[in-house]
Amino acid sequence: LIASPDHLSGMSFLLRQINRSGRKLVPVTRYALFSNRSNYENYDGFGSENDSSDWNDPFDSNRQRSSPRSFDNNSRNRRPSMRRDDFDFNGSSGRSSSFDDFNLRQLDWGSEHLSEFKKDFYKEHPEISSRSLEEVEAFRREHQMRVSHDAPNPITSFREANFPEHLQRIIEQQNFPAPTPIQCQGWPIALSGRDLVGVSATGSGKTLGFLLPAIVHTLAQPPLQRGDGPIVLVMSPTRELTMQSLQESDKFARSMNLRSTAVFGGQSKYQQERSLRSGVEILMATPGRLLDFLNTGVTNLKRVTYLVLDEADRMLDMGFEPQIRQICSQIRPDRQCTMWSATWPSEVQDIANSFTSNPIKITIGSSKLSASKDVHQTIKVVRESDKTQHFIDLLNEEVNTPDYKILVFANSKRECDRLTTGLRRCGINSLSLHGDKSQSERDRVMSEFRSGRAKIVCATDVASRGLDVKGISLVINFDFPRDIEDYVHRIGRTGRAGAKGRSVSFFTNDVSKLKHKLISLLRDGNQDVPPELESMSSPSSRGGGRSEGRYRFSRGGRSSSRYSGANTQQLGSGGAF
Repeated sequence: LIASPDHLSGMSFLLRQINRSGRKLVPVTRYALFSNRSNYENYDGFGSENDSSDWNDPFDSNRQRSSPRSFDNNSRNRRPSMRRDDFDFNGSSGRSSSFDDFNLRQLDWGSEHLSEFKKDFYKEHPEISSRSLEEVEAFRREHQMRVSHDAPNPITSFREANFPEHLQRIIEQQNFPAPTPIQCQGWPIALSGRDLVGVSATGSGKTLGFLLPAIVHTLAQPPLQRGDGPIVLVMSPTRELTMQSLQESDKFARSMNLRSTAVFGGQSKYQQERSLRSGVEILMATPGRLLDFLNTGVTNLKRVTYLVLDEADRMLDMGFEPQIRQICSQIRPDRQCTMWSATWPSEVQDIANSFTSNPIKITIGSSKLSASKDVHQTIKVVRESDKTQHFIDLLNEEVNTPDYKILVFANSKRECDRLTTGLRRCGINSLSLHGDKSQSERDRVMSEFRSGRAKIVCATDVASRGLDVKGISLVINFDFPRDIEDYVHRIGRTGRAGAKGRSVSFFTNDVSKLKHKLISLLRDGNQDVPPELESMSSPSSRGGGRSEGRYRFSRGGRSSSRYSGANTQQLGSGGAF
């Protein structure tokens, strides 16, 4: 191999294989060259299952010589194969296997010495004890709350939760008006040490529903010793959701001298490994990257006594069930487990039966798929060729409102970039967010959006789950999603934590197969069903080319080299979509 020093610094000596006859460890080089350092740092050292032909056992006399890989002039920009976890935002790329190569040692929990741990911390507030059964049932009916057997009475205020005083003060500093329904019923159950299944719509406060009891649980456990793994494990399907949980945890845990970290694909392992080896009490993780660290012995889960499966339905949709089962086999069976989901299909029920013990189930609203009642939904039935002009007309109204913050969804990265370029040409500080962006750029985009410096973000479904950005006034589905579940999670980015929000979705002939599910969803939420949607027929013909339009406003600005692609378009440079 001949390579420039720049490429050579990125060479990944990836796989080591021991020959069955006992020969030495042999480093097997992968023909992966990187044109810049950032690609190398984002590469976590594993190809997809279909890449197995790239290397052979050098000691196998029956091996077939593989044809040399050719490199053309475009190969420098070719993205290296990555694991599923590097694409956790949608599960559409990466390893398709069940991580069979991660042969974790099966633990015999009967022979393991398991120290006792405390998990029941709940002391019922006197005001709760004094309430009659009729008052409790009236509160549950008011908040569409259904519980299974043997559930403690719900709280109605933060004080009634009886959190430790220091934690209570931090909660008050956050200026939350009141606990959400899932928190009112979930906290007494989780603080009692019971297993819990919580089913509630997106944006209903499930994150704090499991995090605050997790902090109370951690504070009561013996301190970590050298070589110990975490006490709390939160598994999530996407890196964005994992980072959101970490940010929420840091608001409360840091002031209590509790360490928390997140591990996920798409970033260098080095810093994540350092955090794990130094010891953390609370760990947020995506399944693939966590399995990687378990397999290499970076951490272990023997100290985990509080397990959280967040967005369980989404993890199953993305095919993570085999990985979840492998990970849970490394956790002591008497742990406390809480599961959280927006829906309750049979697959989630099976997982709940496998990983929880006599759980109490809470359902807020309907257990079937439903959209947040705090989001006013508008459906516009349009021709494909007219969507851009409708988009322009809509934004011409919205940008005149104070403090607008808009999240636009498209189904492709190319469409995200096209919309972002058009908006920036017209002087609106808009940024693009999709899977081709590095993790550092995605973090910058979200920071700009949260702070309000970026007024509009155009995204693929990378942002449809888990991202919690306060103050999103409007969600626009420029492209209607390919299934109704993604629609619910997209519009759930607004109207969160009791706030009101709006969504506008362009519905075209190519998604008419979703018409009946959409109408049912709208009617269940007491939303208006446009007559054009009800009378819509099967797909017949598609419109011509895109219409072009130009905004009637112009603002100046500048671009930043920290961004790539459409995000570097100079503001106010003019031009049409």
